[in-house]
Amino acid sequence: MQKEILSSIENVEVYPIISLLVFVLFFVGMGWWVLRTDKQYIEHMKSLPMDEGHQNEESHEKK
Repeated sequence: MQKEILSSIENVEVYPIISLLVFVLFFVGMGWWVLRTDKQYIEHMKSLPMDEGHQNEESHEKK
């Protein structure tokens, strides 16, 4: 049944190629972002979960 459904779709062979292309572009983009991001920003974000004294005024969490 699945073979008949897939064979009835025109240009079905292009969908796996598009999916792979989207995955590779996302992976390369994230790798580029990680390598180019400022190290001070990474250290700041890394310390946020442990920093209880730091409260952002724009936070949406209820006190």
